[in-house]
Amino acid sequence: MKAFNDAILIGMDNFLDFFLFFSLLEAIWSGTPLSLRGNPFFLSKSVMKYLNSFLFVIMFTGLLMNPTVQTEAKVVMDQLGRQVRVPNDPKRVVALAPNITEIIFALEQEHRLVGVTRFSDYPPKAAHLTKVGSYVHLDIERIVSLKPDLCIAIKDGNPKIVAQRLESLKVPVFAVDPKRLETIMKTIVDIGELLNADDIANGLVEDMTSRIQHVKSLVNQTEHRPKVFFQIGISPIVSVGTPTFIHELIVLAGGINLAAGRVSYPRFSREQVLALSPDVIIITSMARAAVFEKVKAEWNRWSNLPAVKNGRIFLEDSNLFDRPTPRLVSGLELLVRLIHPELFKGVE
Repeated sequence: MKAFNDAILIGMDNFLDFFLFFSLLEAIWSGTPLSLRGNPFFLSKSVMKYLNSFLFVIMFTGLLMNPTVQTEAKVVMDQLGRQVRVPNDPKRVVALAPNITEIIFALEQEHRLVGVTRFSDYPPKAAHLTKVGSYVHLDIERIVSLKPDLCIAIKDGNPKIVAQRLESLKVPVFAVDPKRLETIMKTIVDIGELLNADDIANGLVEDMTSRIQHVKSLVNQTEHRPKVFFQIGISPIVSVGTPTFIHELIVLAGGINLAAGRVSYPRFSREQVLALSPDVIIITSMARAAVFEKVKAEWNRWSNLPAVKNGRIFLEDSNLFDRPTPRLVSGLELLVRLIHPELFKGVE
């Protein structure tokens, strides 16, 4: 810095240059046009040389002081096969779906979050973070105002046009596509790598894998496969088809999914469900209490239905089954207890 100061002083050939140099700087800062008695003026070449150097130093220093500028980045491939340039150490992350928020908390990286979507309510601390709309209707202006250096999106739910708009504004968007337990675990690993939490991610996946294997070993103890109707919508009645991870959970838990088929979320009439004669009905609608009692009462009108005869109509926390997160394994463990209670007789 001493050499820089000396250079400026050497370049001041005369008092007028000195005066004009700092007058011009003042004009730049204030945004006021500069003139001398109404006439334009010119600085000597030496002053212009050092003025340029001075302004370069100011600009470079300003870039260093800007916390949103990332000087180091890497190119990674997201789960849609796109090349995405992301910061090596993201500081300001926006999660564009509740399951992504939950995964980031599970990775103990919540300190990086500056924005989440509505219904990001687990763990409870997530509810206090800045909201950027729902994952289907995202508020682009709100997202940009948070100055994110990384957004993490989900293919099913986030509008493609929003991701494209964010990328046009130089906000990197890494997309995930968790459809099966395998890809859910890959999502955890990928987000862990993005946030430099590889060890925690690998630990979560190892725990999930171990617990899944335990469920498989339990189910292998019986050949009985109860017929399960998994209801996620009350009016209309909606269930889950083969392309969903809930179907995978039902099969792993030793049940037969009565709604299996190519349609992800098929609709049913009440008569169609009665004709399927389910042994177990599991309802995971967001509706609670009074609404559930009403739905249960409607099913109980059909006394010949196996699920009614055996008292096997259940309402469970939708978040355990609807969100592709590490908690999905907890949903699997609950399912096997609901479908095969006989496997747990004498076990606390």
